[in-house]
Amino acid sequence: RDIKGGFVMQFNLQATCQLLEELVNIPSPSGYTTNIMNVMAKKFKNIGVAYTRTNKGALIVTIKGQDDTKHRLLTAHVDTLGAMVKDIKPSGRLKLSMVGGFRWNAVEGEYCTIHKMDGTTIRGTILIHETTVHVYANAGDVKRDEQHIEVRIDAKTTSASETRALGIEVGDFVSFDPRFEMTETGFIKSRHLDDKASTALLIELVRHLHESGEQLPYTTHFYISNNEEIGFGGNASIPSQVVEYIAVDMGAIGDGQTSDEYTVSICAKDSSGPYHYELTRHLVQLAKDYDIDYKFDIYPYYGSDASAAIRAGYDIKHALFGPGIEASHAYERTHIEALQNTAKLLYTYVTSKMVE
Repeated sequence: RDIKGGFVMQFNLQATCQLLEELVNIPSPSGYTTNIMNVMAKKFKNIGVAYTRTNKGALIVTIKGQDDTKHRLLTAHVDTLGAMVKDIKPSGRLKLSMVGGFRWNAVEGEYCTIHKMDGTTIRGTILIHETTVHVYANAGDVKRDEQHIEVRIDAKTTSASETRALGIEVGDFVSFDPRFEMTETGFIKSRHLDDKASTALLIELVRHLHESGEQLPYTTHFYISNNEEIGFGGNASIPSQVVEYIAVDMGAIGDGQTSDEYTVSICAKDSSGPYHYELTRHLVQLAKDYDIDYKFDIYPYYGSDASAAIRAGYDIKHALFGPGIEASHAYERTHIEALQNTAKLLYTYVTSKMVE
């Protein structure tokens, strides 16, 4: 069967990738998302759609459908991994505390930005204290943890007092450089593809629906959350009429996984438990009916805004799908085919009938 409507056939891959590059280059570790949420609000304003802003700073765009009694909600998150200044060492370098779940070795050697309370920034590099192999014979064996990882500041400072004189203090946010690159072979490499890739797809879907005037069968909410990486991004301000809740997030790739970088990954279960069986089966059937390349998978160490909503007590059917992304919570990679297949499933889902 052919994909209905114009969204997929007219899917502007170049515009989507340009938008994705713009989004990953906006620092937005969980807790430091005001700037990117203002950018998102401006995107929706430029499209011409109205939005509401929650007390936690999330944005919700609502597109009214033929049936306004039962609603759908799709969410993606723009908050990312990052860190905060935990301590200023006697050397003037910074000790960090994680924001979100990653491994210290995944950011070792990365350039970073320290966001000071006065709104200015200072650059730095994340390293282990014992980096210099000409001094530390066991540099390769040192444990990568909070005690050994530090930030070398790009300013002349050799003491805690000199660093504080720069305006840096405990509690300042630290963001990691994304290093976005799109290859001629169709790969997209960057930090923070989780979940800015899916965010870009939702924005483009909203743009298509508004510009085409196409009416959806059900009123549908597009929820851009900003606290997913710390576990509670999309677990509040959900309209009471919502029956189906879809987290559009990354598919996890690795040994024992079926997901890959070229398909849309549909999640059967993650660490929170199984997703709603009938709704998940509906997504699989749509992929089969419309010849969408997909993988069906279990993510063993994973949670989503949909599972957070369930834990918050919402009476909803929840499911999860998104592009397969390699090396999650590190220097991630996906392929344009995964974005295309996710776009197809997004469109066929919002134009399909609800699960009974």
